[in-house]
Amino acid sequence: MFLLILIGVLAALLISGVRILPEYERGVIFRLGRFVAIRSAGLRWIIPGIDRMVRIGLREIVMDVPSQEVITRDNVSVKVNAVLYFRVLHPDKAIIQVVDYLYGTSQLAQTTLRSVCGQAELDELLSDRDRINLQLQEIIDLQTEPWGVKVRSVEVKQIDLPQDMQRVMAKQAEAEREKRAKVTLAEGELLAAQKLADAARTLSTESAGLQLRYLQTLAEIAGTNSSTTIFPLPIDLIRPFLGEPVPPTAGDASGGS
Repeated sequence: MFLLILIGVLAALLISGVRILPEYERGVIFRLGRFVAIRSAGLRWIIPGIDRMVRIGLREIVMDVPSQEVITRDNVSVKVNAVLYFRVLHPDKAIIQVVDYLYGTSQLAQTTLRSVCGQAELDELLSDRDRINLQLQEIIDLQTEPWGVKVRSVEVKQIDLPQDMQRVMAKQAEAEREKRAKVTLAEGELLAAQKLADAARTLSTESAGLQLRYLQTLAEIAGTNSSTTIFPLPIDLIRPFLGEPVPPTAGDASGGS
């Protein structure tokens, strides 16, 4: 009878010490309070009452960093939030070196986000996010390394601006677009003037070309269905009918002399 009881107790102890670890977890074993080993995935057994196993996940953790009130270097108050991607590389350090590595990493990410964004100007936050993200990742990863935590990436997710600042930035963007439009219009006028000057020089070298251009202008003025044709005449042809003297030409002036 005693033997059966002893066998039952031993069987219960064996069964109570059985642990199953999935592939994405590791077991940190403490024996009488001292760290002894890290158990990998699979069927594992610990000594009941003497050993204690703490499970640590190795999968990458995606943590939302809450929105932080930040005053930038150019004294603009904004709200910034981010996303943190990290994972545990050393399960023993994540248990021994820090009380709660998840809470510690979250608090560290919040303080670092406020510090880094506070050292940058508003334009840098809006246009140079890659540099800000890299700086955040390097600082947080350096401080979580003693905990066995590897920070892979930090991404600034959203920047909330005050309404007054949004209106000012909208006016600035509108003024910038208007300036570009005026510059483009001026460049077009300059190019058109240059082309007209080139055309005038080309026509001035050929008298027949000027006459053909004159006739083409008449055809364009007349149109297809127009009943009235405007026919411009040189003022020298109608000056005698107006009683005005005709100015001498260059040949007449030389002959008279």
